[in-house]
Amino acid sequence: MDFLNDPGLRGNRRHFFSRTSLGLGGAALASLMGESLTTPARGADRSKPVDAIDPAYRGVLAQPHFAPKAKRVIYLFMSGGPSQLDLFDHKPLLNQMNGKDLPDSIRNGQRLTGMSSNQATLPLAGSIFPFARHGASGAWVSDLLPQTAKVADELCFIRSLYTEAINHDPAITFFQTGSQIAGRPSMGSWLSYGLGSANQNLPTFCVLISKRPVDQPLYSRLWGNGFLPSIHQGVQFRAGAEPVLYLENPPGVSSASRRKMLDRLRELHQIEYDAALDPAVNARIAQYEMAYRMQSSVPEVAGIASEPEHIYDLYGPDARNPGSFAANCLLARRLAERGVRFIQLYHPGWDHHGGLPGGIRQLTKETDHGCAALIRDLKQRGMLDDTLVLWGGEFGRTNYSQGKLTPTDYGRDHHPRCFTIWAAGGGIKPGFTFGATDDFGYNVAENPVHVHDFHATILALLGIDHERLTFKHQGRYYRLTDVSGNVVKDVLA
Repeated sequence: MDFLNDPGLRGNRRHFFSRTSLGLGGAALASLMGESLTTPARGADRSKPVDAIDPAYRGVLAQPHFAPKAKRVIYLFMSGGPSQLDLFDHKPLLNQMNGKDLPDSIRNGQRLTGMSSNQATLPLAGSIFPFARHGASGAWVSDLLPQTAKVADELCFIRSLYTEAINHDPAITFFQTGSQIAGRPSMGSWLSYGLGSANQNLPTFCVLISKRPVDQPLYSRLWGNGFLPSIHQGVQFRAGAEPVLYLENPPGVSSASRRKMLDRLRELHQIEYDAALDPAVNARIAQYEMAYRMQSSVPEVAGIASEPEHIYDLYGPDARNPGSFAANCLLARRLAERGVRFIQLYHPGWDHHGGLPGGIRQLTKETDHGCAALIRDLKQRGMLDDTLVLWGGEFGRTNYSQGKLTPTDYGRDHHPRCFTIWAAGGGIKPGFTFGATDDFGYNVAENPVHVHDFHATILALLGIDHERLTFKHQGRYYRLTDVSGNVVKDVLA
């Protein structure tokens, strides 16, 4: 069928086959079209009916691969790379050797960024912030996070994360999509594709960004659908009178008029689909219908002013500030209890190459209360057991100072070799610390956890075998974990 590559026909193959009598079977046609919106993933049970929900919003898995422990995810992403050495990874040796050069035997020739590779020395920088053990678990947490320390027994600290990316763009992209190269579907999109919607009046995947100065860009492709159907992309909620852009009807257009317009549009799309057999047509009308339903559902869920006073007391004074991290945590809880599958919060500002003590004080002040309140709020509502909460950035920070080291000031460069995240709820073992770094906080010493392992574990908690949730694109089956990844079973409750 070399004629299919003729430039005159390219882009019209589906239309061509729909108009000819070549007798191609449905299976052959489907293989030429690629996997459609409702095609089950490879390995899914194709014999069982999917959810009794609008077909556009059902997942490709008729049921999870195994019993899930979590129903939803709230991912608190600290963009810029927070310093694990000043928050969770207590290293007394660094304080003892403060100012001395990083030993070659510890660095072992590992690459540095261009921002510190030309420094004459790499002086070790101990944290100026005191650490203490907290809770029955005895987890080490610095004084920068007093509220997080109070919920330490709900948290699982993984201190042995590592990544291959040493710069922000590929590192953030890696954590969000499983690839350092832009264009792959984000994690929330994979979950939307696999599990579908639990509330067809709200998006399956929502994004909240703290309203604050941005040091590293946060671009929409981080929550994009990549090559998955477009209904699986994340929908950004914003602070203000219009939480979702372009959702409201224009002046003079009533809801009844909009309903009639959508009905006629659906009829036209059906004619187009019958002619072209293009699944993107169905995805397009599904998005229009979702937008119509969101006109009433979004104002209701975004109306955090209706929360009682004791909830505002729980989340702290910043919760009354629209767009703050605390307000976004409160909104995330409201989205979660209404069935949103994946809620992604971004809080930028953690890229502290210099002036780290002052910078990290401000960032922890903005986030500490909201993180702890979210854990407490979910627990008191009985939601923590089936809500997986994640906290972390794209990499860690170096144990040496970038730039001048003084008794009260230092900076830290990017460090992909080891860093810390925490997780809570949703089947994660509470009050547990997994993995360890060496005494210098430079290399993983026990139980390394790669980004693909991290993703595989998240999917497992949601009942998904990461090797079986796939999508065929350009002749290859893709998955979130690419071609590797192992579930970290030791952190599962």
